[in-house]
Amino acid sequence: MTQTMADPIDSDLQGPIERPSPALLQTLYRKDSEEMQRVGIRQGLWAAVLVYLLFSITDILLIPDAALPAIAVRFTVGIGTLIMVELQYRENAPAARMDLTCAVALVLAYVGWLFAAITTRHTETISYYLVFGAIFMMSANLFFSFRFQFSILVSGVMLLASLSVLFYLFPYNRIYQLSFGIFHVSCFIFTSYVNWKLNRERYNVFLNALEAKMQHKEATERGKALLKLSRTDPLTGLENRRAVDERLRDHWGAWQQQGRRFAVLLIDVDFFKRYNDCYGHQEGDRCLILVAAALSKTIEAHDASIGRYGGEEFIVITSLDKQEEVADFADEIRSTIEKLALRHDQRRDGMQIVTVSIGAAFTRHQTGAKLEKIIHEADRALYLAKASGRNCAKLFDPNDPQSSDESENIAALLKIAIEKDLVSLVYQPIQNVKTGRVEALEALMRLNMLDGTSVPPSLFIPVAERTGAILELGRWAIRTVCREYLSNDHTRIVSVNVSPIQLKAPGFATSVAAILGETGIAGNRLAFEITEGLEMEMHSDVLRCISDLKLLGIKIWLDDFGTGFAGLSWLRLIDFDTVKIDRSFLHDCSSPRGEAMLQDIVSLLRNRGPKILVEGVEVEDQMELIRELGIDQVQGFHVGRPARVESIRAEAPVRQRQLPIQKSA
Repeated sequence: MTQTMADPIDSDLQGPIERPSPALLQTLYRKDSEEMQRVGIRQGLWAAVLVYLLFSITDILLIPDAALPAIAVRFTVGIGTLIMVELQYRENAPAARMDLTCAVALVLAYVGWLFAAITTRHTETISYYLVFGAIFMMSANLFFSFRFQFSILVSGVMLLASLSVLFYLFPYNRIYQLSFGIFHVSCFIFTSYVNWKLNRERYNVFLNALEAKMQHKEATERGKALLKLSRTDPLTGLENRRAVDERLRDHWGAWQQQGRRFAVLLIDVDFFKRYNDCYGHQEGDRCLILVAAALSKTIEAHDASIGRYGGEEFIVITSLDKQEEVADFADEIRSTIEKLALRHDQRRDGMQIVTVSIGAAFTRHQTGAKLEKIIHEADRALYLAKASGRNCAKLFDPNDPQSSDESENIAALLKIAIEKDLVSLVYQPIQNVKTGRVEALEALMRLNMLDGTSVPPSLFIPVAERTGAILELGRWAIRTVCREYLSNDHTRIVSVNVSPIQLKAPGFATSVAAILGETGIAGNRLAFEITEGLEMEMHSDVLRCISDLKLLGIKIWLDDFGTGFAGLSWLRLIDFDTVKIDRSFLHDCSSPRGEAMLQDIVSLLRNRGPKILVEGVEVEDQMELIRELGIDQVQGFHVGRPARVESIRAEAPVRQRQLPIQKSA
């Protein structure tokens, strides 16, 4: 099973609560109650010393002859102990040391007073006065919070001192010894029990408080873990879209209120669907985990955050606000993934490793600015990066017509283009080199703005592909060709450019069959030109669609051969009827090297069997070279410029005399 970066969060939620051992509990208890004990010792000592000194009055009343030494002992021990404990408290001495000081002081206070008091001549009075000795034992357990064993020791010493005095002063009075001895022992037992009970209750209170703290901590930690889990992508451990959206809102708020600019980078793993299909979903998950880890490490030094924004798409938010800095940052990210060297054999674009395409956008002052705008701009920049060959980064440029707001106006225009008759077709002739006759036409789409201004195909076709409008426009183009031209037998074959988006769309071949049936046109009078571009991924859906189209009799042409990386693979997989060599190879023939390149391409294609068509023929010298190379067909301004259907129809009788029409059965 693939281990994910989010596993620690799951373990936080599922792990048992760790309970401290009894020994550790005792340590925690002493540590937790340390300051409280120090304060309690100080307060208890002040109360005990005050009571101890007040008994000086009873010394004067009951044993006046021994009062002076007894009172001297009281003040010496009492004041001395207060001074020592105050010094210890201010020096943050541990509670155990302060307890020891108080315990020694208690014993000294009792024994010192006792030896001073028994020097009195009032024997009978002292026999009753000794009753108050029990107060000293009680004070060890009531005025102070001694631990039970320590309390037993201290009060036990004072008990022995009391019993010794009883037997020393009154050796023959058994009744007195018995009664007062039982009284002192009873006080010892009673106060010891009270001390044990109080210590036990204090410990239980501590345990309850500790349990409450642990439960609160556990609830807090689980709450944090749940919150983190709800904001974490379960596969990569990065922030998920929910967390990213919150972070984006925070950055947007800082930008609106404080002017703190930021940039958004959308990162897409190139050809990831093919990676998944080839290596399996488990390897696909591993690929995403490795990419996520590399991205996380890369952004650490750039004051940036990262999240997973979609299936194979990541998003980085950074406070960088200079175009050069973001460009360098984006290229560093791209280079980092490239250096991972994750094998990807199914790309068919000249690369054999996993790479990423990156689109970036900045915050900028504009009318009606919204948070969604910067994401949309980054997405448009990403589209341009993918259209530019992938494994590159593009920054959104509002002045670039391919990514600017003008493309959004075109996107809106395309939605109403068919309804408002803003889209039309022109036809460019294709000539047979040997006969000199025009034997086919290529249908080219044109678009006008509402004011009649024309929009270049290089601008509106990418927008149509990006927005999906190409699907409806493509069906309209095929239907229009069949209705306005093929149905009137103006030419034998008309070719129509077909976008990879259309070939990937479910039901495209079925919709073409419906149009052919609706217009009564045979499929062999229609040709579809497929551009050899990077968007043309050779997955099963595309190959199946092409196979279905060929079953309908439709000719399949490979357009712009030589401009991409997939041409040879397409020639191996698909039996093309015609291959169009890109105009750039013909125009490079002014040099011997360029001419040799064109000859090599022609030789390669001739061995494969399809007809060869060279486009971009503009002058007679180029036409002569075409004849020398034995090219089958040509297209270009030298043969004929794209024209409206009306102009083509005017020339139809001449073409009909030149080339008979093959009617459908």
